[in-house]
Amino acid sequence: MTNRVFSGAQPSGNMHLGNYLGAFRNWAHLQDDYECIYCVVDMHAITVWQDPESLKDQVREAAAAYIASGVDPSKSILFNQSRVPGHAELAWIFNCVARIGWLNRMTQFKDKAGKNRENASVGLYVYPNLMAADILLYKATHVPVGEDQKQHLELTRDIAQKFNNDFGIELFPLTEPVIMGEGARVMSLRDGTKKMSKSDPSEYSRINLNDDADTLALKIRKAKTDAELLPALSKDLEGRPEAQNLVGIYAALMDMSRDAVCGQFEGKGFGDFKKALTEVVVDKVAPITNEMTRLMNDPAYIDSILKEGGEKAQAIAEPILADVKKAVGFLA
Repeated sequence: MTNRVFSGAQPSGNMHLGNYLGAFRNWAHLQDDYECIYCVVDMHAITVWQDPESLKDQVREAAAAYIASGVDPSKSILFNQSRVPGHAELAWIFNCVARIGWLNRMTQFKDKAGKNRENASVGLYVYPNLMAADILLYKATHVPVGEDQKQHLELTRDIAQKFNNDFGIELFPLTEPVIMGEGARVMSLRDGTKKMSKSDPSEYSRINLNDDADTLALKIRKAKTDAELLPALSKDLEGRPEAQNLVGIYAALMDMSRDAVCGQFEGKGFGDFKKALTEVVVDKVAPITNEMTRLMNDPAYIDSILKEGGEKAQAIAEPILADVKKAVGFLA
């Protein structure tokens, strides 16, 4: 079986450093060792209301962020999810395979729906089944995941196993997680206990991939810290979430361990550390910003990449979906 990676991100605007360090950069690294399929998941995006015109722009922006972060359309398949109807078809079949009890255990629905659960869309409730369909439509063997997505991958494995058992066919693989290293979880610059998020109302909580160098420097300067000095070992940052976060960002961008960063800055305060961190962030993020700007100025080029990627993805998905329909008993 081909070692195949599938992953995707929602086109919700304001792509940020957490997306880059937790996902996009890692996707680029996987291209040399796996057959990679990367998707802008616009069908997931509409589980909450999206302005149609804004959604089109955000899909292009997400694709531009993938490419600017190192995803190479000549090495990987890059497309937007809605181009391949098999995602929706397989999701419906999985709606009939998955159990309500499984979905009731999904913590992310509770987090996203909050106290207004009765008014949440049905799509938001069943979207883990669509996520399973995204992965299994291509028989992906590996998915790069952060800690917050492990539960959904476990559900994907449960659905694959139940489908195989129900229909007496070894059709779907039990997809394995690829857990990435430093920087897999980047926290808010204003509150080190919360994940960096595009939905945070404060622009100073995150580093956007389209921020210019001056804005990047300002955000690092304003990032919340504490008055203590940096220790020799990262374990001594326990209980200092903002300090842990900034050290983690530096470590991830420089491909260093957190201990190595602490060793380098031992005994220094955050005035000195922030100057060094600013240089690193500007050095690493500004080229991504510039490339995203260049790509967004040529929407026809982005659209051509997504169209070609969609055709390649469709070619892989079509025979797999045909096998699914045959197993279920649908007449061709």
